[in-house]
Amino acid sequence: MRTKTVAYFLTFLFAMLSFTSSQLFAQGSNAYPEKPITIIVPYPPGGFNDTLGRIVGKKLADAWGVNVVIDNKPGAGTTIGSNFVARSSPDGYTILVAQFPFAANPYLYKSLPYDTLKAFSPVVLAGRSPMVLVVNSNSPIKTMSEFLALAKSKPGTVNYGSSGPGSSNHLAMVLFEMMAGVSLNQVPYKGSTPLLTDLAGGQVEVAFDAYPHVRPFLQSGKIRPVAIATEVRSPLMPDIPTVNESGVKGYEASSWHGFVVPSGTPKPVVDKLNKQINLILKQEDIRKIFNEQGVVPDGGTPAQFGVFIGKQMDIWKKVVTNAGVTAE
Repeated sequence: MRTKTVAYFLTFLFAMLSFTSSQLFAQGSNAYPEKPITIIVPYPPGGFNDTLGRIVGKKLADAWGVNVVIDNKPGAGTTIGSNFVARSSPDGYTILVAQFPFAANPYLYKSLPYDTLKAFSPVVLAGRSPMVLVVNSNSPIKTMSEFLALAKSKPGTVNYGSSGPGSSNHLAMVLFEMMAGVSLNQVPYKGSTPLLTDLAGGQVEVAFDAYPHVRPFLQSGKIRPVAIATEVRSPLMPDIPTVNESGVKGYEASSWHGFVVPSGTPKPVVDKLNKQINLILKQEDIRKIFNEQGVVPDGGTPAQFGVFIGKQMDIWKKVVTNAGVTAE
């Protein structure tokens, strides 16, 4: 059975998709787009979310012959950019690059200036970056069983690094603690780079982080992977066992990337965006960029993305609530 959040999100999604005036329905997919499109990236330039917005924006511009503007609106855990889109006209001309915080923020912040379930409509899940459990290259920990044994023998004393309370790598470890029945000690940093630099230097013992972040450190040999947090082994690291197969059954955590639009955007417009972005995600040059960035391309329907978001919200609501995590 679906959880309440998934059911709520699907009910809202289908209601949104069925709502449109006859004029919009007639014009929607044929006339759109007639003017420049703006893609809001709620992060500063650089990083995969910015790259995603720019490469998809360029492809949309080439396919439809309109300008696509990339507008970076970082800050407040992505809520500044998200709020801008939530308040934009529901016409398909303002699109948000949505990522992991999109599903976790409703529970991390005491109040948001928008209701995530009511303010947005899903377009497509673009890709996923698996979390990887990593240690210093000189660490005696080589397997998940060794890590679990250490954590259980020294409860609350094994140090793990995070990018701060409420970050994806922090919540991934909190979920791991809950499912593995262990207690660890968080050492927060201001981002993945200082965290992984200290891990490489031996200042912290272990960390979960997204594959794009750990990849250069793995390539340099400064850190070593223990397990990957995908449901099945990833094509990005086919020789690395999953956390699930290594002793923590059912564990999965990933950083994900997709596109949403303001609620009320007509169904023909949502469908046209979905169809075109799906085509873009299948292009070899795009798949190559994704692979180089450590992201597995995805795709699918708006309804499938809605289900995915609902499930993510349920997972992180439970984690945030049980652990008492806040971003403020």
